[in-house]
Amino acid sequence: MVFWFVAALLTFGASVAVLLPLTGSSRRDSAGNQHDLAVYRDQLAELDRDAARGLIQPADAEQARAEIARRIIRADSSEEMPAEKAGWSAAGRVLGGVAVLVVPLMSWGLYAALGSPDIPSQPLEARLTQNPADSSVDELIARAEGHLAANPQDGRGWDVLAPIYLRLGRFDQAVTAYKNAIRLEGASAAREAGLGEALTNAGGGIVSSGAQQAFERALVLEPAQPKARFFLAVALLQDGKSAEAIKAWETMGAELPEGSPWREPVAQALAEAQSRIAATEAKEPAAGPTQAEMDAAASMSSGDRKAMIETMVAGLDQKLRENPQDTDGWMRLVRSYVVLGKTQEARSALGRGLEALGAATENGRKLTEFSAGLGIPVSE
Repeated sequence: MVFWFVAALLTFGASVAVLLPLTGSSRRDSAGNQHDLAVYRDQLAELDRDAARGLIQPADAEQARAEIARRIIRADSSEEMPAEKAGWSAAGRVLGGVAVLVVPLMSWGLYAALGSPDIPSQPLEARLTQNPADSSVDELIARAEGHLAANPQDGRGWDVLAPIYLRLGRFDQAVTAYKNAIRLEGASAAREAGLGEALTNAGGGIVSSGAQQAFERALVLEPAQPKARFFLAVALLQDGKSAEAIKAWETMGAELPEGSPWREPVAQALAEAQSRIAATEAKEPAAGPTQAEMDAAASMSSGDRKAMIETMVAGLDQKLRENPQDTDGWMRLVRSYVVLGKTQEARSALGRGLEALGAATENGRKLTEFSAGLGIPVSE
């Protein structure tokens, strides 16, 4: 009831403020004209007195008298407004008055039909104390964050909030929440796998060493943990071990129960990895020292082993100059130079590979990520 009274009072005041100028304009104009005529007549009388006393030359007096007369004529003509103009002015005032009255009435009618003036205000603090079932996701998160700010040792609260942050894409906050939950509630397979996923997403999709360690800890606690198994296979693929990644996904897919939400992601990852290998083989990838060949060379003397590896690396380098579109070949070349301790050559190979593949292409980003994992970032 108070709302309607205040609204009516404000509407009345605004309407009166607009209506008053409309009703008084003609009176002000008439009074103004009468005042002007009186001033002009006084000026004529004063001019006649000055001329009679000889204070002004007759020619100047005549010129001034003519100018004052013109002003009197204009004032008289404006006072006698034509009937049609006066009628139009009156019609305009009536139309303005109607508009001033109709607009508030229409607004009140619409608000009464569509508005909700009886609903009380709901500040954030009040909303956070209402029934959780009636709260939005943002309000629930704000409530949880407020609780944890006051109770930072509530491990259960961090455990609940961490996966919510992860689903909302707030990956850095998810990392913090998972770490706090593990610290306060203890490690579990789900928490470690969640931490690994948050670290991976926070790193732009790269399974870093920290994320890999979290996934491995999850598998120690639960060997069949699907999230950890999936992302460890992703790490193999990012390291250039495509065959091992495919084998890991195939094994995982065969062991997943029916209806598992991980069946589709595993099938998609397998298809993409197999398609990538097929495309690489179709381009006749450059030969080079594989990890197995480099491991076999470990039984040789240091001089022979180094000579053999350098020969294979030189052959790989030459073939990449002839076929520079071999992404896996560039990754093997960078890795080989790193194993040989030739950091400058590894950086040079990375630069040549990015120039051939295109740094902004998918293959260029793949080579960049792979080299960064070996400690060879892109040069400034």
